[in-house]
Amino acid sequence: MIGLWLAVIVLCVGYYLANPSAFTAENIAAFLERFQGAIWLVYLVFSILRGITLLPSTPLVLAGTMLFPGQPWAVLSVSMTGILLSSTMIYYFSDLLGFDEYFERKNPDLSHKIKAKLEHPLGFLFVAGWAFFPLVPTDLVCYLAGTTRMNFAKFIAAVGVGEVILCSFYIFFGGAFVNYMR
Repeated sequence: MIGLWLAVIVLCVGYYLANPSAFTAENIAAFLERFQGAIWLVYLVFSILRGITLLPSTPLVLAGTMLFPGQPWAVLSVSMTGILLSSTMIYYFSDLLGFDEYFERKNPDLSHKIKAKLEHPLGFLFVAGWAFFPLVPTDLVCYLAGTTRMNFAKFIAAVGVGEVILCSFYIFFGGAFVNYMR
């Protein structure tokens, strides 16, 4: 199972590195426009599945603002639904993929330290800050939280807080910036 997942990751990252221009907000929006009849559903599915490939959500959120410029609240709702469902899948898949056993075998001391930090009362702020900070992939903290078995409710609430702030900024200000740059 982990081999298949790693193969998908390597293929996606390889394609991303070989064709970075394919992942611009404009190209993603153009691709999604092909599915006019079910465009919201396709947008949601992309938002959910994006997380398991470790590709950033930023271009997809910005593509949503370009596709639906008059519906920022709908873009925020669909984007957040996708991010939260994706984060949930990653949280639980980390266990199914055996990452917890791998980290426990590889470096048990580090595994216990990370778990202690995530379960600490400030663990919520750590995850929320990580989810908000645009230069680090939120998906990584989802894997860490899953492998350390951080309290799920605390984890998903923290991801929600960090991501809703970041996505709101992208949707309400980023779309205007992208349109201005065009």
